[in-house]
Amino acid sequence: MTTPPSTLQPIRRPIRELPDELISQIAAGEVVERPASVVRELVDNALDAGATQITLRLQAGGVRLIGVEDNGSGILRSELPNALKRHATSKIASLSDLESVGTMGFRGEALAAICSIAEVSLLTRVDTPDEPHGWLLDGRSGELQPTARAPGTTVEVRELFFATPARRKFLKTDATELAHCIEAVRRHALARPDVGFAIWHDGKLVAQWRAVAGGGMDALRQRLADVLGDDFVQQAVALNWPMDAPDDAGAQRLRVWGFAGVPDAARSRADWQFAYVNGRYVRDKTITHAARSAYEDVLHGHRQPVYALFVSLDPTRVDVNVHPTKIEVRFRDGREVHQGVRHAVEAALAVPRSGTTPEPVDTVPAPAWTPPARQDGFAFRPREPEIGHRVSDVAALWGYGSGEASILRQAQDERVAARTDFVSTDHLDSVRAEPVEAPTHPQPLPTGDWPLGRAIAQLQGVYILAENTQGLVVVDMHAAHERIVYERLKQQLDDQQVASQPLLIPATFSATPDEVATAEDCTEVLKTLGLEVTALSPKTLAVRAVPTTLAQGDPVELARSVLAELGLHDASTVVQRARNELLATMACHGAVRANRRLTLDEMNALLRQMEVTERSDQCNHGRPTWRQVGMKELDALFLRGR
Repeated sequence: MTTPPSTLQPIRRPIRELPDELISQIAAGEVVERPASVVRELVDNALDAGATQITLRLQAGGVRLIGVEDNGSGILRSELPNALKRHATSKIASLSDLESVGTMGFRGEALAAICSIAEVSLLTRVDTPDEPHGWLLDGRSGELQPTARAPGTTVEVRELFFATPARRKFLKTDATELAHCIEAVRRHALARPDVGFAIWHDGKLVAQWRAVAGGGMDALRQRLADVLGDDFVQQAVALNWPMDAPDDAGAQRLRVWGFAGVPDAARSRADWQFAYVNGRYVRDKTITHAARSAYEDVLHGHRQPVYALFVSLDPTRVDVNVHPTKIEVRFRDGREVHQGVRHAVEAALAVPRSGTTPEPVDTVPAPAWTPPARQDGFAFRPREPEIGHRVSDVAALWGYGSGEASILRQAQDERVAARTDFVSTDHLDSVRAEPVEAPTHPQPLPTGDWPLGRAIAQLQGVYILAENTQGLVVVDMHAAHERIVYERLKQQLDDQQVASQPLLIPATFSATPDEVATAEDCTEVLKTLGLEVTALSPKTLAVRAVPTTLAQGDPVELARSVLAELGLHDASTVVQRARNELLATMACHGAVRANRRLTLDEMNALLRQMEVTERSDQCNHGRPTWRQVGMKELDALFLRGR
């Protein structure tokens, strides 16, 4: 009868030191996942050597051959034998160097790990009078011999995983592995417009990006267009935070720059999200969350934004030594980084694209225009907007007193005023079945300095048709006005402190040590959010007060959500999101409805408001508010020019 596994006695094995080759193979298992991992490490070294041109040569997707050539500084003959040894590097020499890494590579384990699972040769030459020729080092035998070469370094890796055939079985097809290698180089290329890259596969050039002269945002814009395509740049907005940061600002202060795709450019997958920290491509939850939260108010459904974001900060404030492949980092102050990224993206997206002038037809600026006075002697007397909440109801919901309620009343008055800027509600019913009124102004409206042009008609009581220098503009009037009202309401209430309502019986719950520590460290932040959370014991927290707007919800669930976000980010967005949902509901009910006939004056007033309202390119639900149809598209519809 077989002895049950639970009764088997463990076999005692002696503790012994592992051989160097096995240590390197274990390290290779962490560092080298596929050919693209080797490509990333070798390109890192080439960039650290100051290369301005890097050429990658592959065979069989990188399995048979990976060759990386550069024109960098090269390696001295006396130092060459150390290049393939474990933990041999020129980039760090002390703990302080490790805590302030400013290079792409630093551990000195990549070449040794690669050499343990593949055949490696290293050809290099330093451009000095003492080195009239290059040197070739055989990684397997250690043999060193002179050879001809221009200044720089070439590393060749052949027969990857020949020493560990089991790992080789996990590789995909050559085409798949090639795609991963190209992606690895592409990530480097986005961060270094000043460096040229070329990729050859089986003797054919498959990708090439030439070095971009100059620097700053213009060089980055050109490199993004070369790597990701012109469509990415045309549908992206530049960002630079803080606003006063020059393009060549150092990394001693937090700076965020790059390009963020407009909501219309969002994709179904998060495959065009590139984030860099001090020039290193990373996958970081803090940056990803911050960028995604900046799109909350403008992105429709579950679409994924596209962006290329670059974060620079003091190297001592970020730990890059937390992952074998250096793909993850840890920030000393993650909340600061989260706040910086979110503010940078939000500020860039807030500027309406409809406020960008589309090449005026002349250089004479169009005069400022406002809706003219009614010629029939009647003034605008709007009826009460159709909203779901009266001021008194909303004030009670938010817990405002009589003085605070005036803020909401002022916000509602502002919303009504916004509507009466272009909607004459006292006579709409009488003109629903009649044609749209002719404009009261004698001269046609100029279009040169007005990005959304001048209104020419209303379609089915839903869309406004306007003419600008590029062609036809189609506006969803309800969606556009909804965003205008929503932004005005937010502006009115942004500076108000969140009202808090004490709980009759505190809600207690078992908390983790992290939650208790966060509650104790963030007491003031919690108060500004309308929450009061205190510790009853090392394992128990009590919720004593919650925001008035969320008084009917689950206080424990709210507290857990807020503490979880405070543990990772600058401040919780839970309460802000709830507030925005209420304001969005008010804006939706207060916006002009479909099937309402507007005069041309009223339509033009709406277009002018859209041009100066933040985020007016999308409604509160993330849908677009307007579309441009160019003359080329219209000509194509009617086969003009064919």
